[in-house]
Amino acid sequence: MIKTIETGVFSEIGDLEGVILHTPGKEVENMTPSNAERALYSDILNLSVAVEEYQQLEGVLSRVTQTYQIKNLLAEILEHPKIRLSLIEKICAFEQVLNIKEDLLDLSSLELARQLIEGVVLKKDSLTTFLADDRYSLRPLHNFFFTRDASVTMGDKVLISKMANRIREREAIVMEAIFNHSQHFKTTTVNPLNFYNVGTETTIEGGDVLIARNDVTVIGSSARTTTQGIDFIVNQLKHKKERQYVVVQQLPHTPESFIHLDMVFTFLDKNACMVYEPLIMKSSKYSTILITVDNGEVASIEKKDNLVACLKELGMDLKPIYCGGSKDIWVQEREQWHSGANFFAMGPGKVLGYARNVHTMEEMNKNGFEIIRANDVISGKINLKDYEKYVVTIGGSELSRGGGGARCMTMPVRRKPVKW
Repeated sequence: MIKTIETGVFSEIGDLEGVILHTPGKEVENMTPSNAERALYSDILNLSVAVEEYQQLEGVLSRVTQTYQIKNLLAEILEHPKIRLSLIEKICAFEQVLNIKEDLLDLSSLELARQLIEGVVLKKDSLTTFLADDRYSLRPLHNFFFTRDASVTMGDKVLISKMANRIREREAIVMEAIFNHSQHFKTTTVNPLNFYNVGTETTIEGGDVLIARNDVTVIGSSARTTTQGIDFIVNQLKHKKERQYVVVQQLPHTPESFIHLDMVFTFLDKNACMVYEPLIMKSSKYSTILITVDNGEVASIEKKDNLVACLKELGMDLKPIYCGGSKDIWVQEREQWHSGANFFAMGPGKVLGYARNVHTMEEMNKNGFEIIRANDVISGKINLKDYEKYVVTIGGSELSRGGGGARCMTMPVRRKPVKW
C-alpha cells in the first residue's frame, strides 16, 4: 500500500522527511560537444563517474529520509490511461510533435517514462526526417538530475516553475503531473501558466527560491528568475494571514556559476549560512531588497546593506561561513565555480556538500562541522546519529561540471518544523 505524505516545507533546514531525486541516466550522455551549450552545459559529462558520485548522494539520503525517484513516480502515474493521454498530448503539443503521439501511447509505462526523460529518437521514415540534423523528436532532459529547479515546495503547496529555457519546460510539465496525480503526495500545485496575467517575461526556477522561515522567503533575481517571477511569488504570499517577508538578492547574469542564488548562498543551521563573500558580504551594484507583505498587500520595499544583515533584522542572526575560506579571492572564485556554496541541509547543522572544495570544508570544520565521507556513512562505518553537527562529503569532480551541487540535486517535499 502506498504511503501518502502531505507536502510541507517551512524552512531550508528542518529535518528531512521526503525528497525527490533523479539519478542521471543516458540523457546526460545523449549530447555532443557541439550541442552541449544548447543543453545548458559547458562540457559533456562522463556518465559512469557521475552516477558513481550520485550514488553517494542517494546512498546517504536513503539512510536519513524517504527518497523518491522521478522515473518511478512518472511510470506509476502513466499506468492510468487518462493521465497518460493527457500528459502525452500536453508534451507533444508544447514541443510541436503531435505526429509521435500514437507511438508514445503504444509504449509500456516504464519505457514511456524513460523516453520522456532520455529522449525520443527521431524516426528516419521520410525524406524530411532523413535529412534532419536533429537526432530526437523529443530531446533528452539533460538537466533533470537537478530536481530542485522545476518545482518548489513552499509551505504546504508546490510551486511549478516557469523555466527560463524552453528546453527545460518538459521538466516542469512532468513535475506538475506527478504532484497532481501521484498517490505518494497530497498537495496543491500553483502553476504561473494557469494565471491569465502571466507573460513570457515571468520565469522562476527553484535554485533561486530559499524558504528561510515560515514568514521569510529569500529569492535570487537572476538570469533564470526574473523580477516578474518574484512579483508572482509575492502575489501568492498575499493570501497568507501572517506578515510575510521576501528578501531579494540581485545576481549577475554572468558567469554561469551565478546561475541561481543557491550557488552563492545556502542555509546550514539555525545560526549559520554559507556565503560567497565577494558577492554576498561586500558592497557591489547587486542590491539586497526587502519586500514586506501585510494585510494582503505590499506594505514596503526597501534596500538593505546585504543579505546576511537583512536576515538579522528579521530575527535570523546567521554567522556567515565563507565558500573557499577568507584568505584568497582566487580560491574563493575557484570553489564557488565548483558549487562550493551549494549545500543541502538534511536537518539543522546536518548538511551535504562536495568533497572537492577542500578550503570550504576546512572553513566548515573550523566552525564546528565534523567532516564525514559519504562512503563511510553508506558502509555503516559511521552512524550519523552519533554527531550533532556535520557535513557529509560526496565526490563532485564530475557532477559539479553539470553546473550544480547537493542542493540543486534535491527537491524536498516535507520537513519537520524547526524550533527557532
